[in-house]
Amino acid sequence: MKPKLIFLDIDGTLTLPGSYIIPESAITAIRNAQTNGHKIFLCSGRNLPMLKPLLDKYTFEGAVGGSGSLVMLGDQILYDCPMEMEDFRTAMKLLEENHVYRTIESKYGAWCDRGIGEFLKKQSGGNSELERWRKAVEHDLGMQPMSEYPGCPIYKILFVCESLRQIAPAREALGEKYHFVIQDTKQEEACVNGEIIGRQYDKGSGIRMIIESLGADLRDTIGIGDSMNDLEMIETVGTSVCMANGSETLKAKADYICPAVDQDGLAKAFEHLGLLTYRRYT
Repeated sequence: MKPKLIFLDIDGTLTLPGSYIIPESAITAIRNAQTNGHKIFLCSGRNLPMLKPLLDKYTFEGAVGGSGSLVMLGDQILYDCPMEMEDFRTAMKLLEENHVYRTIESKYGAWCDRGIGEFLKKQSGGNSELERWRKAVEHDLGMQPMSEYPGCPIYKILFVCESLRQIAPAREALGEKYHFVIQDTKQEEACVNGEIIGRQYDKGSGIRMIIESLGADLRDTIGIGDSMNDLEMIETVGTSVCMANGSETLKAKADYICPAVDQDGLAKAFEHLGLLTYRRYT
């Protein structure tokens, strides 16, 4: 088999949402695939501080972080694009005025609104991004109070609220320049959550940068994800996979649906795609 470039979402794909623990079956599969000459990249909405524990502990060839706003090939930064500060201030003002809870992410950390933890505790259902957010707040995974935000460049804003009406003013003001990604929910009564990212980049554009830098072919790429911020990745790669625990919208667009993250899903996807030298996960 010709070597493949494999792009992995983290929350709900590589790990349980909000976790840094990769299932042993996935670790074994990744190492086996790398031994076979395949290259593995993280492709996540996580900011750099949330990526680093995985990048430092495991061997990956690079990463698309911040939903495409930061792209790394090894130690080389290929792309670095924070929000324009005026746009950031406008979004924050309009979201606050409409009682939307916010988390902001930079290369140095993340900050969240006061009261967001209590709001998230009251919400049922949701998706992997909401669960990651809930765990990040509850277990202090680098989250700091919004009052301590030092004014550094911000790469994306995550939002959560009760109704789409609450984000409408920000969307109307900034929708031409920024994509408001709304995550699928599994229950009608679940809250609305998503993220604001620049339209000039996404996970798909980050993948293209890495492919171009390596002189590779998009037909030899594989993308595996579970949520709506994986959509552009799924639409870009040569072969797309969605986790069984993932978004129904994403499943409809993927080439293959593998078992859930907590059912050796990633290892079984690697086996199905012929990336391993042996069959182990049946």
